[in-house]
Amino acid sequence: MMDGNATPTRTTVREATFDLLRQLGMTTVFGNPGSTELPFLDRWPSDFHYVLGLQEASVVGMADGYARATGRCAMVNLHSAAGVGHALGNVFTAMKNAAPMVITAGQQTRALLPNFPFLGATEAAHFPRPYVKFSVEPARAEDVPAAIAQAHRIAMQRPYGPTFVSIPFDDWSAACQPVAARAWHPDTAPDPAALAEAARAIDGARRPVLVVGPEVDAEGAGPAMVALAERIGAPVWTSPFSSRLSFPEDHPLFAGHLHASPQQVSDTLIGHDLVLVIGAPVFTFHVPGECALFSAGIPIIQMTTDPETAASAPVGTAILGALRHGLPALAALIEGAARPLPAPRARPAPPEPGSPLGAPYALHRLHAAMPEGAILVEEAPSHRPTMHAQMPMREWGTFFTMASGGLGYSLPGAVGVALANRGRRVVCLIGDGSFMYSPQAIWTAVQEKLPLAVVVMNNAGYGAMRSFSRVLQVRDAPGIDLPGLDFVTMARGMGCPGRIAATAGELDDALAEAMASKGPMLVEVVIDPVIPQLYDKK
Repeated sequence: MMDGNATPTRTTVREATFDLLRQLGMTTVFGNPGSTELPFLDRWPSDFHYVLGLQEASVVGMADGYARATGRCAMVNLHSAAGVGHALGNVFTAMKNAAPMVITAGQQTRALLPNFPFLGATEAAHFPRPYVKFSVEPARAEDVPAAIAQAHRIAMQRPYGPTFVSIPFDDWSAACQPVAARAWHPDTAPDPAALAEAARAIDGARRPVLVVGPEVDAEGAGPAMVALAERIGAPVWTSPFSSRLSFPEDHPLFAGHLHASPQQVSDTLIGHDLVLVIGAPVFTFHVPGECALFSAGIPIIQMTTDPETAASAPVGTAILGALRHGLPALAALIEGAARPLPAPRARPAPPEPGSPLGAPYALHRLHAAMPEGAILVEEAPSHRPTMHAQMPMREWGTFFTMASGGLGYSLPGAVGVALANRGRRVVCLIGDGSFMYSPQAIWTAVQEKLPLAVVVMNNAGYGAMRSFSRVLQVRDAPGIDLPGLDFVTMARGMGCPGRIAATAGELDDALAEAMASKGPMLVEVVIDPVIPQLYDKK
């Protein structure tokens, strides 16, 4: 015990920060540094791993994938206002993905800030808002470690998300007190009375239906979700634009994926007498229209960890709290009335190869080529319905995509997922348009020697835009076609081998090689440019 007259231990902001990060298990740092970060990088400690990305959006995407795959907070190092600006698209995506991270950015020396210096960030803490949960430039240099500790606690409070700390250049050498990591247990259990009421409503329903979203996998509550669905005996739909596996897609109760169309959601659910939404909004829509379900008087019960999602629901009852606590508690309260099981879900026949190759065939062959336990990270929006049909996901923690709709996440996200699962095969399924947003992430995969297979679906354009043009009856829109891109050459220029596949035989050979590669490999699949309609015109 310290003598009351003893002088408290003093250290520097830099050393206090590294000690804090060690306590928090944040010894992997994702970054793209500049001059204002050099005092932090000086004499880099040997027990820390700095993952270099060649552009800040890629850096944040990699940190996002790493955080979601590990369930832990990632540490990010960006360069002043310009670096934060480059990263903001994927910061927005990280917020939507509920990816926990502490983003730090360098700031000019405090003494220079009143004169608007070169590389000075004006109102640095305001710049990334509203797409971070917490943002600060500490008033005093000695407060930097405590600000990072607070940012970590807020990032790890559900719903998880990014936080931001701006750190002036000269703060790192300032004297401060060490900061100890606090124990942090932010999960809360749902209200028992609300769960009891929900159980009574479920027991009284004749045709209940479940809509399940990404929070289930994010919380590690997948087995509890399956047990609850089996206890209820109701069909299970995946919520629109779910960014993770929501329910095993080979389970007899799995009914399919809801589209982000109000009419399609309503048409699918309105025949039921109770809708239970778990770990998802009520509902995520992408196109306008009337959702008759909301005015039909059918009870909707939502269970979520996200208070904003709960507050924004237009109808229904919301029960807030951790799903890992709430799902087993609800299952224990349900009597389990016998209900007829839903009819088995129809599966599409294996597609035939064509010339050019069709997307269904290419995805069917990719699914067959992926080894057991492989992880899929997807950003091919125009092919997502086809992917759902041809590549049923079964294992928790093996599927990730972005929840924001912004392109440029999944290639660096796949690098982060692979870093979190070293030695395990990771596959990035990506469109040709999406690839061009963060191609430099391949360089990091090469440097880190990651077993990452990058499969580029090349239909020479923004396929989703082609589909939406038909839905919205827009003709002759510019900026949709993407001729002349050579993805294999781009990959090779960063040290990554690649092959192009335009026939069935070439596709199987290239995929087999990519799945066996010890490091990253790219496969460019030349496919039919015709895109199926993603939503009904009505």
